[in-house]
Amino acid sequence: MKKIVFAALTALASVGASAGGHYVPGVEGIQAASVPPPGMYYLGYLVNYSIDELRAPGSSNTVPLSNTGTVSALANRFVYITNTKVLGADYGMEAIVPVLRKSLNFNAPGISDSSSGVGDIYLGPLVLGWHGGNWDAVAAAGLWFDNASSDTPSKPGNGYKSAMLTGGATYYFDPAKTWTGSALFRYEMNSTQSNNFKPGNQLTMEWGFGKSVGPVQLGLVGYDQWQTSNDSGTGATADKSERHAIGVEVVYPLMKEAGVMLKAAYYDEYSAKGGSVPQAKGSTLRFTFVKAF
Repeated sequence: MKKIVFAALTALASVGASAGGHYVPGVEGIQAASVPPPGMYYLGYLVNYSIDELRAPGSSNTVPLSNTGTVSALANRFVYITNTKVLGADYGMEAIVPVLRKSLNFNAPGISDSSSGVGDIYLGPLVLGWHGGNWDAVAAAGLWFDNASSDTPSKPGNGYKSAMLTGGATYYFDPAKTWTGSALFRYEMNSTQSNNFKPGNQLTMEWGFGKSVGPVQLGLVGYDQWQTSNDSGTGATADKSERHAIGVEVVYPLMKEAGVMLKAAYYDEYSAKGGSVPQAKGSTLRFTFVKAF
């Protein structure tokens, strides 16, 4: 039972702790739903998620005793946008290869463990990006694999596959496009683990409002994540997890001619609730390196 609970608790994909899916919020912010023009891109997300406490199953109450941990990750994302049009959108594809280091110190019920390795890989054969006069939109679909080890809580894998659908839009409030607002949605449909525990499906919304000041963009960002269906299997209940965060982001074109951009963001989770298993609550520090080829 301990393995079921804490493997689910520390299930990770790109960067952090998530009880019911692979996708971890806080990696996209300002203009999150804007797909770049045709070309090849590398995005490196360097992230540290600090777990301050655990919220008890089925409630927003803190689990007794000290329960802390850190997850550090480099999520390597490769995006290729072609010159092909599909439904009026630029067609592309993507892949994510995360490398993680997890260190967990949970006194209730007693887990102290750490490990590193390559996490579950994501392949997205469908990315569609639309561009209007004062708006952008995106739709995408792909699969998180269960290639990584998941036999202990600190291992980098989730132990199950997830199909993920993406949709969102960015709106430009002025002709010069200096004011922006965006919302990006990810919906994950999870498969069953080898121990017959099936995490419920999960909806994530990442949002951001940005303002350009010269070459720099500054903005308010945040995310909301909800479990949308019940867990099933040993230890499952009808309780659904959720968490919410707010933060700030800055975007700076380091070498515009070379297609290099840097982003930095900080998120603080101000609310969290456990589902069938405890839900981590903490903060995220994220740096993103973007290179166009």
